Amino acid sequence: MFYLYNKKMKKLLLICSVALFCTVTIFAQSPIPALAKSPMFMSTYPAGFGILKIQDKVTEPLAARIIYSRPQKNNRAIFGGLVEYNKVWRFGANENTEIEFFTDVTINNIKVKKGRYSMFAIPTKEKWTLIINKDLNSWGEYKYEQSKDVLRVDAPVQTSTEIAEVFYIYFDKAKNGFALNAGWDNVKIILPISMK
Repeated sequence: MFYLYNKKMKKLLLICSVALFCTVTIFAQSPIPALAKSPMFMSTYPAGFGILKIQDKVTEPLAARIIYSRPQKNNRAIFGGLVEYNKVWRFGANENTEIEFFTDVTINNIKVKKGRYSMFAIPTKEKWTLIINKDLNSWGEYKYEQSKDVLRVDAPVQTSTEIAEVFYIYFDKAKNGFALNAGWDNVKIILPISMK
């Protein structure tokens, strides 16, 4: 009896050892990605559309969504330093910032058709030239092509005494539609977007 028990225990121990080895090997070969230093974020207009929808509190249809990564200041000089003046910037971090319009819109008297686009900016001390571009699914501004621009529009820089440690983009209600608000450090811009 002791012999059979001992034989079964050895077999069970061998199976457990093989299972443990396989589990450790699998996890060693496919590590879970670390949290990004510049996490991805999404804003919508109307703000919080997804939550409003599940709560049956939607008062106007989804008009826009922007997906971007949020870099952090971390005691760095941002504009004129990390983000160079007069150069195309990815308008965030990591992958290209993407904006999607769920209806045709007008920006600075230019019609932009319903659809998904990438977004870039060329910051200066006085203004940011915001760019809506057809190229999607890229990383950064390294493959940016001006020939794929749908629109370029200038937004005046506003300075603030409050420092934004993390880059932000959000939408809020504005005359004839909504506005895209973006900022970082002590700088912000507002871009009116019309739905008329």
